[in-house]
Amino acid sequence: MAIVITLDRMLIKRGMTLSELALRIDITLANLSILKTGKAKAIRFSTLEAICRELQCQPGDLLGHDPQAGDLPPLD
Repeated sequence: MAIVITLDRMLIKRGMTLSELALRIDITLANLSILKTGKAKAIRFSTLEAICRELQCQPGDLLGHDPQAGDLPPLD
């Protein structure tokens, strides 16, 4: 997938563990781990909002686009 999740970098910048974030936003560690590893197929805006609130960041700090990482060829 061409969408890259940079949650791990933001956690390091904020000195927070994945477990701590999971507790703060009331989401299971397993679901947050799926998001962190880039295996999630979707994310609710409410979850994204909660992550941004706790990490004091913007959605763009957590999500990126890398056409080289995707399985589909780029559109011409």
